[in-house]
Amino acid sequence: MLKILESNDWKLGCIINTHSNADHIGGNNYLQQHTGCTIFSSGIEVAFSKFPILEPSFLYGGYPCKDLRHKFLLAAESNVIDLTSENFPKDLHVIPLPGHFFHMVGIRTPDDVVFLADSVNSEMILEKYQISFIYDVSKYLETLSMIKTIQAEIFVPAHAEVTRDIRPLAELNYKKIMEISEKILEICRQPLCFEDILQKIFAAYQLTMTFEQYVLVGSTVRSYLSWLKDEGKLNVQFKENRLLWQAKSGS
Repeated sequence: MLKILESNDWKLGCIINTHSNADHIGGNNYLQQHTGCTIFSSGIEVAFSKFPILEPSFLYGGYPCKDLRHKFLLAAESNVIDLTSENFPKDLHVIPLPGHFFHMVGIRTPDDVVFLADSVNSEMILEKYQISFIYDVSKYLETLSMIKTIQAEIFVPAHAEVTRDIRPLAELNYKKIMEISEKILEICRQPLCFEDILQKIFAAYQLTMTFEQYVLVGSTVRSYLSWLKDEGKLNVQFKENRLLWQAKSGS
């Protein structure tokens, strides 16, 4: 990116981080050091960008061991300010896209291009990884429903091809969430602890367990469990000092 800027004699005015996952803020530190640019983000995403150790710590649920402190989960620190600042470009429209992460946003540009961040994944990614990271399943479903109503000249998802019609891809992602939730309910016909549920999810989708997959898929499965409990579809019980999840009859 820096080479492109320099070869065209362009000045980098600012960076807008749609959210603070390491694969989206990994270039912040380098570009800011070399150009002095301003970096904008939203809400909690600002804190995660300033203190990137928060991401692997949040995913693991404690202090992350060295296996989780690498560039794919732990970006370098950068100086980020909230996009509510008066210095944020006035011609850009911010679109809240919660669900994938805490305060993720999209951006609509003056020429009617909408950047959708990680709100949808391509069919290829869904088939390859099966379970994409989600923080808040309920909000993510609301975001997908909202996206299907947006009109724009061009849509630019972070992990899918540029398209003029985002509705089919939003619907595909929606159906995938429903499929995973039904799979979890099926697995939980008998009371199971989280580790057993996760093992069965990995087996069902033929995933390979690594430390990185453990925290990414594991955190997402916990989010599904929380959502299904809040929706009244799962019960919990504590037995022999274990937290057990079980689908309600009829779910």
